[in-house]
Amino acid sequence: MTAQEHDRIIDLIKREVVLSIGCTEPMAVSLCVAKACETLGVKPQRIEVALSANIYKNAMGVGIPNSGMTGLPIAVALGAVAGHSEYGLAVLRDVTKGDVERAKSFLERVAPSISVTDESDDILFIKVCVEAGDDSAEVIISGTHTNFSSIRRNGEEVASSEAVKSVAIESEELELSMRKVYEFATEVPIENIEFIGETAEKNVAAAKLSFGGSYGHGLGAMLHSGVAKDIFGDTLFTNILAHTSGACDARMSGAMVPIMSNSGSGNQGISATVPVAVFAEANGADREKTLRALALSHLTVIYIKQSLGRLSALCGCVVAATGSACGITYLMGGGFNEVSGAVKNMVANLTGMICDGAKPSCSLKVTSGVATAVLSATLAMNKRVTTSLEGIIENDVDNCIHNLTSIGRTGMSETDALILKIMTSKKS
Repeated sequence: MTAQEHDRIIDLIKREVVLSIGCTEPMAVSLCVAKACETLGVKPQRIEVALSANIYKNAMGVGIPNSGMTGLPIAVALGAVAGHSEYGLAVLRDVTKGDVERAKSFLERVAPSISVTDESDDILFIKVCVEAGDDSAEVIISGTHTNFSSIRRNGEEVASSEAVKSVAIESEELELSMRKVYEFATEVPIENIEFIGETAEKNVAAAKLSFGGSYGHGLGAMLHSGVAKDIFGDTLFTNILAHTSGACDARMSGAMVPIMSNSGSGNQGISATVPVAVFAEANGADREKTLRALALSHLTVIYIKQSLGRLSALCGCVVAATGSACGITYLMGGGFNEVSGAVKNMVANLTGMICDGAKPSCSLKVTSGVATAVLSATLAMNKRVTTSLEGIIENDVDNCIHNLTSIGRTGMSETDALILKIMTSKKS
C-alpha cells in the first residue's frame, strides 16, 4: 500500500470519526435548526421540521444533553435558542440551565411542527423551515449528519462552503476490502495514526463518568458494581462489558459528555473503541499495538458502513462490535486469517438484530454485540470459524460482509417501515 493510499485512508477516518455530544440524530436536527436560525438572522416565530423516517425513529426516545428531557421538541428548541452550527455534532455543547428554561418557553410560544416526510429518497434527510415576519430560511441536511446540501434565505440559495459539500460522500471514498483494512492498520507509520488514541481516551472517560452517577438503565454501573460481579465474576470480560455499556448509558441519557463517533453514530464509536482499549490495557499492550488495533476496529466499521449506509433497520452495534472483534483478535496476536475468522463468526451470530431507534436500552444491544465480539475473537484465535456450509457465510470474508449489508440495507427495508409504524402508534 502506497503512502498516498495511507493518506487517503487517514483522511477518510478523520472524516468519519468525529466528536459528538448527545445522540447524533437529534443533534443533527439541532444542527439544522441552528443553521436555519443563523441564516434567518433572528429568532423564528414559526418552525417546521421534516424528517426522513430513520432520522425520526432514532430521535424519538433519547435524552438531549444537559436538558433532562427526551426527544425532538427540546432538541429543536435548544437548536433555536442556544445552538452553534460551527460546532457540528457538538452543536449544544455550550447549553446552560438558563438555555434549557428559555427553550421550554420557546416550545410553549412557537410549538414547532415536526413530521415525517418522503420527499427525499435519502434515508438521512432533515429539512428545517423557519420564519419571522416576512423573512424565511430553509436548510437541508442530507447524506451525512453534518452535510448542508441546501441553505436558502427568502427563497435564494445562500453561498456557503458548507452548502457545496458533496452529498454523495460515499461515492468518493476509497474502495476498501478487509485485506486493505488490515494492511493499513498493520503497516501505516505509527506517527500517522497517533490521533486515533483520542477516540479511546474520550470514550473510556464517558464510561468512567457513568459509574459514578445514575444514567439510563444503569447497566454499566451495575456490571461494574460488587453485586453484579458476584454473579458474572470480576473478569476482563465483565470489565469490557461494563465500560462499553456504561459509556452508552451516559450518552443515551443525555449526559453532557463528548464522544468520538464512527460513521455518524456515537454508539458505534463507543463499541469500536472501548472494548479494544480495555482489552489492550488489561493485557499490557504497548501504545503502538493499541493504536493499530483501534485503527483496525474503526476502519472495519467504516468499511462495512460504506455498503450498509448511515441508517438502516440493522442495528449499528452489530457493525461496530465486528470492528471490536477485529481489534481484539489483533491484540490476541491474530493475523489476517484470524481477523477474517472473527468477522465471519460475528456475521454468523448477530445478523438481523433490529434497530428500533436510539434510546437508553441501546446499552443492552451494545453489550450483546461486544460480548459476541469477545466470543468471536476467542473462537477465531482457537481456529474455530463458521464455514461456507453455514447460512450466509462464504469463504471470502468480503462476501460475508456484503451479505450482511445486503440484508440490512435491502432485505430489512420492510422491517424498518414496520418498526416505525409500531413506534409511532403505541398507546403508551
